[in-house]
Amino acid sequence: MSGHSKWATIKRKKDAIDSKRGAIFTKVVKEITVAARMGGGDINTNPRLRLAVLKAKASNMPKDNIDRAIKKGTGELEGIVYEECLYECFGPGGTAIMVEAVTDKKSRTTPEIKSILTKLGGSLATTGSVSRLFERKGIIVIPSDQISEEELFELAVGAGAEDVQNEGEVFRVVTSPDDYEAVQTALTDKGIKSEESEIKFVALVGAEVSDKEIAEKVMKLIDNLEGHDDVQGVNSNFELSPELEKEFG
Repeated sequence: MSGHSKWATIKRKKDAIDSKRGAIFTKVVKEITVAARMGGGDINTNPRLRLAVLKAKASNMPKDNIDRAIKKGTGELEGIVYEECLYECFGPGGTAIMVEAVTDKKSRTTPEIKSILTKLGGSLATTGSVSRLFERKGIIVIPSDQISEEELFELAVGAGAEDVQNEGEVFRVVTSPDDYEAVQTALTDKGIKSEESEIKFVALVGAEVSDKEIAEKVMKLIDNLEGHDDVQGVNSNFELSPELEKEFG
């Protein structure tokens, strides 16, 4: 799988900063609301809602916020009706980008996403042309000062994880979507806190960019897509070349 370049580290640190600004709360509330609307408000019978609540708790979201989001989704409280959108995109340098959004008005969000792409050298792709380059995986990123690699491997793989990757400052636990919840629960029960934890699109093969100008355009495009209020997640096969890793690192 892709995602081991310096770009992954740069992105992870940026996302950690963004989460402190409260942006993560907005995204998780939308996910809880959509999950409750689609599958009901009982976490015992709604796996998607259970995962969203698990993520909310990992982000230290207050219980009252979680309960309100669930009730808005089930209609017990008046609230905005959200729908999911998935945009398959091409970026500069032949990079592929998957954009997940939750919006109350698709007719507004889609033109805005198109506008960001057009201004920054990207374009919308036909359905299936980009998603075939990715697979869905559970990714849990854990600071390496909490646990040894050997202990984490035994715990995570024992709970169903596919792999544990040592990335220096952090360990990256990879799971199938079906086993994600069991692995996250096993880690949480041991008091292990994650820096990132979600089911996301992971590139099957990376698209390495060695031209600095193109790399900067791709990073700017991804940043702008992530900055859109309706966007829940942006995942790309973009990777910096070893030379650019040193420069940007």
